[in-house]
Amino acid sequence: MNARSPIHPLFLVVVLLGGSLHAQTSATQTASTSVLATVRTNIALVPVPRPDERAKARTDVVLQRAKDNPGACDVAFIGDSITQGWEGAGKNVWQKFYGGRKCLNFGVGGDRTQHVLWRFENGQLDGIKPKAVVLMIGTNNSNRDDNTEAEILEGVQVIVQQIRERLPETKILVMGIFPRGQTFSTQRGKILQVNQALARLADGRMIEYLDFGSQLIEADGSISKAVMPDFLHLSERGYEIWAEAIAPTLNKWLGQ
Repeated sequence: MNARSPIHPLFLVVVLLGGSLHAQTSATQTASTSVLATVRTNIALVPVPRPDERAKARTDVVLQRAKDNPGACDVAFIGDSITQGWEGAGKNVWQKFYGGRKCLNFGVGGDRTQHVLWRFENGQLDGIKPKAVVLMIGTNNSNRDDNTEAEILEGVQVIVQQIRERLPETKILVMGIFPRGQTFSTQRGKILQVNQALARLADGRMIEYLDFGSQLIEADGSISKAVMPDFLHLSERGYEIWAEAIAPTLNKWLGQ
């Protein structure tokens, strides 16, 4: 009986190396698959309607308001509940500052960037020709881990882009997202980082940026209930601060 031929050492090296390469390739493919599986869709950019009846009713009101006021107007305010609040706690301030102008309130409580984009797709800006838009949106996107700073920024950027495309002759005043919460917090930090990037939207011609958040907080960083009773929504005094802050820009654009 013939003895088995001895296994050459070089053969062992090739076999072992091949197995190692196969294991590394498999590991790389698994890692790549894992990365692909965790890619996030930025929901702040995806236009969607609000599902709840209360929000739907308010959305219908502001869409109808646009239909009822075609043509020129002075200012269109676009945003969430803080903008809607011009009809609540801010109504006296609205009358004082804007009662003599044709201004439209397109604020919907609870709205996020994706809901404003849906409104645009469904007629919010159709037919109107405001001289200026005051935009304040994004605070609801900052809740918990719903959106990252980069996602919120993209959402606001796309809204501004849409306004420029749909209303090319309208100037836009982008507001820094207001501080919220009784005192310092992670959420406030997120908002500040978004605001730093939003400032880059200003082009010195059609888009201006304004952040007066420091006027809404106390020297120790806290927020007074006299300005924000629930540390989010403005009181009448809060709306006075807002109106006074934007008055120089609006007066420049609209005339005294």
